[in-house]
Amino acid sequence: MPEGPEIRKAADKLREAIVGKKVTKLTFGQAHLQKWQDAFTGLHVDSIQTYGKAMVTRFTDTKTSSSEALNIYTHNQLYGRWVVCPAGQIPPSNRQLRLNIQTKENWALLYSASDIFVLKDDEVSNHPFIKKLGKDVLSPETTVDYIQKRLLSPSYLNRQIGCFLLEQSFVAGLGNYLRCDILFTMGIHPTTKPSQLNSKQISALSKEILRMPRQSYQTESITNDLATVKKLMEEGSSLENARFWVFHREGLPCYRCGTPIIKKSIGGQPCYLCEKCQK
Repeated sequence: MPEGPEIRKAADKLREAIVGKKVTKLTFGQAHLQKWQDAFTGLHVDSIQTYGKAMVTRFTDTKTSSSEALNIYTHNQLYGRWVVCPAGQIPPSNRQLRLNIQTKENWALLYSASDIFVLKDDEVSNHPFIKKLGKDVLSPETTVDYIQKRLLSPSYLNRQIGCFLLEQSFVAGLGNYLRCDILFTMGIHPTTKPSQLNSKQISALSKEILRMPRQSYQTESITNDLATVKKLMEEGSSLENARFWVFHREGLPCYRCGTPIIKKSIGGQPCYLCEKCQK
């Protein structure tokens, strides 16, 4: 599933392509949404906002009040993918086209995802997914102090870190690859609870929860040490094989100690770890 950094990257591409542009046509692939299609013709794409793994595309119309303005909520889920193309030049794809936002210059296409809603302005904050979110991990307003307070709060203090790092109510935008690699770099076993860590460990973990997603956003979703990735690729590795510390590396040697990486089910998802480095 695309995580916060990937959704933010997709939003950046969409902003460059369609924000400020007039909608010439908009189509939905799902029948229950098609009643809304004509309502978007002639509107302008006002902004694109991310909420962790979700995105809201906002539209403006000078003829309506702000509370009546229309927005499209999308969540890529596991297989969703945004594609931007010049107007009319849709690239070949075997995926189902779920949303097509057309402007005179560019089209924004969302494939495969089915979690799509049309919302008015005053409905966005009450959407079932958005209203339960913690602060976005990529937002400059999300601080180390905020993360520390979350870790030490009654809601999380005595729970396994490897479980609640996946919960968007803890902090929005973290997913499985970030969870696995954050815990590895901190040398923390996923079954550890915040109450079992000392103050220095809590502080370091809080910083890493913010640092790693921001590195991932600024790079090609790389969580591994950048110098190590460069060296591995110079030696013939692909970016896909080099970019993670432990995620999807079951059976391969740990970059720090050489112990084979293992996979366990933690929080309902496969969690990759090094049992020697993460005791």
